[in-house]
Amino acid sequence: MYIYETAALAASFFWALSGFLAAGPSRHLGAFAFTRLRMTQVFIMLALVVLIQRTWITLIDDFWIICLSGLVGIFLGDTALFAAMRRIGPRRTAVMFAANGPMGALLGYWFLGETLDFMTLLGCGLVVAGVIIAIIYGREDTNTHELEKTYGSLGLAVLMGLIAAFCQALGAILAKPALLAGADPIATSALRVGVSVICLYFLLLFPAGVFKAQNSTTVSIFWKTAISGFLAMGVGMTLVLFALTGGKVGVVTVLSSISPILVLPILWMTTRQRPTIGAWIAALLVVIGSALIFT
Repeated sequence: MYIYETAALAASFFWALSGFLAAGPSRHLGAFAFTRLRMTQVFIMLALVVLIQRTWITLIDDFWIICLSGLVGIFLGDTALFAAMRRIGPRRTAVMFAANGPMGALLGYWFLGETLDFMTLLGCGLVVAGVIIAIIYGREDTNTHELEKTYGSLGLAVLMGLIAAFCQALGAILAKPALLAGADPIATSALRVGVSVICLYFLLLFPAGVFKAQNSTTVSIFWKTAISGFLAMGVGMTLVLFALTGGKVGVVTVLSSISPILVLPILWMTTRQRPTIGAWIAALLVVIGSALIFT
């Protein structure tokens, strides 16, 4: 009955795990090189599935709008996301990215005419509040673990995170009409990622060093990037696109933005530092908010 909302929640889990795996490689390679490698790997995975299923045909009528969705949501969005992540780590980046929930709700209202009843709005508000609390109070101030350190400008990292959130929300808005018209979610993901790959390789024509890898790609970096990409784009993004075929953009984007809550136990196991009471309060808010959305 709630298959679309469940798909959005599942996407959050895979994005949380992916973000944890991506933090190291993104700092090692740089935002553009990491995104380029990851998107290339993901495109190959998705393209093979689509070729086997022969679902490219479902994209013909909405080819260009899906390309635009990929340009905005993946090329711009993911590059900005990992530019933020390499500076402030996966946990604090997640709160910036969680802003795509309310952004998606507003865009859905403005451009698609979607309406949200009071209980759903309250649930979305609680989820967003829980996400923010989880990020702000998810760790002790004295934590100095590698995954929690800040590199470079904090203000720039926050800006990049907010840009990523907006691009993700706008990309979802652009893709939804095509999905409603019958475009296959996996084929749609493949096309969006393919557009991103073309743009990322095009940037190599420019001499700026920021577009090139900051360090060489090791075997460990290669496989961590591949697994991260598969979980986030191959599984997570496809689940979100599926959720958009029957769920409201605002609800889907909010439910798919609770990965900061899910990151906490992963970081606990990794850093051996127990989350604060604020983190548990945040988790409770997310559970209550999700229940309100489902009912």
